[in-house]
Amino acid sequence: MGAHDLWLLSPQLAMAALACTALVVDLATGRSKLVLWLSLIGLVIPAALSIALWAANPADTLVFFGAASVDRFSLFFTLLFTGVAAAVIVSAEKYASRFQEQRGEFVGLILASTTGMMLLASANELITIYVSLELTALPVAALLAFLREDRSAEAGMKFLILSGVSSALLLYGLVFIFGFTGTTRLDEIFARIGDLQASGGFDSTVPFGSYGLLLGIALAISGFAFKLAAAPFQMWVPDAYEGGPTPVVAFLSVASKAAGFAVVLRILYSAFGSPELAVEWSALFAVLAVVTMTLGNLMALPQKNVKRLLGYSTISQAGFMLIGLAAVSANTSAGSLVAGPQSVVFYLAGYAFTNLAVFLGVIAITNRTNDNTIAGFAGMGRRAPVTALLLAIGLISLLGLPPTVGFMSKIFVFNAAVNSGLAWLALAGVLNSVISAYYYLRVIRAMYMEAPTSDERITLDPSLGVATGIAAFGAVLFGVAPWFLLRAAEIAVRSLSGVAGS
Repeated sequence: MGAHDLWLLSPQLAMAALACTALVVDLATGRSKLVLWLSLIGLVIPAALSIALWAANPADTLVFFGAASVDRFSLFFTLLFTGVAAAVIVSAEKYASRFQEQRGEFVGLILASTTGMMLLASANELITIYVSLELTALPVAALLAFLREDRSAEAGMKFLILSGVSSALLLYGLVFIFGFTGTTRLDEIFARIGDLQASGGFDSTVPFGSYGLLLGIALAISGFAFKLAAAPFQMWVPDAYEGGPTPVVAFLSVASKAAGFAVVLRILYSAFGSPELAVEWSALFAVLAVVTMTLGNLMALPQKNVKRLLGYSTISQAGFMLIGLAAVSANTSAGSLVAGPQSVVFYLAGYAFTNLAVFLGVIAITNRTNDNTIAGFAGMGRRAPVTALLLAIGLISLLGLPPTVGFMSKIFVFNAAVNSGLAWLALAGVLNSVISAYYYLRVIRAMYMEAPTSDERITLDPSLGVATGIAAFGAVLFGVAPWFLLRAAEIAVRSLSGVAGS
């Protein structure tokens, strides 16, 4: 590995070094609050390095013998992960009093998982993908059990076991893909499949042209569905969200989901981006999208616990994002090759602002009330007017109402589906958005139309207030003026070999 490789991997290396530094400082000083703020300031380094690499836009992005590709696609997600990690660390300043003695470990595990996500977004090789995925998931399993309560331990154990099952499915799928193509690099897999298609090595009567490749892709998608919280591998989400520490749940719902979609986008467009294969996985993701968002919305309707409700909400939101994966230009000549992946990346960025505003608002309120039920949010419009407003903005964005980024995200995803000949899928998304209005507006109704259970005012912690305000401001800003974020998403997806030059 030369200097050029070190330069390209500098954001990931800086994040890994920061994680180790947090643990060492905590061990040496025992001052967990110092570790928390030192880590927060240290996140400026990987963010600055990512911006510098984005501006430099190096021609040769492959590093470590082609195992990773540090292009603008991976840099976009690196900046996203860094911002989410910063928000989670800020939110944990007060919440971490529940595990005061493990604050240093908490920060170190957050940063370690973030490192895995950064590597996952840039992975260009099957083994690298698997190792990065494990580095992402294992710290989260420990973090979910941090409260050392029965529900928290249950959340961590369920996540760990089901993560192991999904990893096994993924590994089997990757083995079949390797066996069929004879290589583990994504760009070489694309070339080998192209050679087989040109030489008549594919059977047109079999999905994906071969039973071996079909099985490999099906198993790989099943493994990744766990990370995406997509049906039928979403069963861990409600229990993990309800039992885990709320800052960890926020990290899981935003950063982990973004990492999952990032690696799936890279695999699909870099390895299986040929028009023939695109039609096949488009149909698969269209079915998964409808099942996922419908199941998530219907199961959210009767929920009384806000964290559990948000767990089902994140399942339904995954379904909306899957619409973008199903929207490929191979379905119709009128489609744009960029529109589908661009809409997904834009949705993920907007979802980060939206969901952080919601979870940080929930943390600010429940830290004082210790009540995660919807009834516990009654009258918060009077008791905590600023926090309630920021939380309401996030919920309105999740619902997809203007002028929020959630509205624009759904517009772009539905438009990509229609342009790809999947108008029925866009219609299913619209109907599911209507269903979701019931449970999102139920929380807002409790905050503004129900009598408070106490007259005690709830003040917003300054640091948490700044983080929540930034998230809510971003949710509104990119709803009113989405063009900057949309252009950044377009530049990012054009780095993928399957859409380059389109």
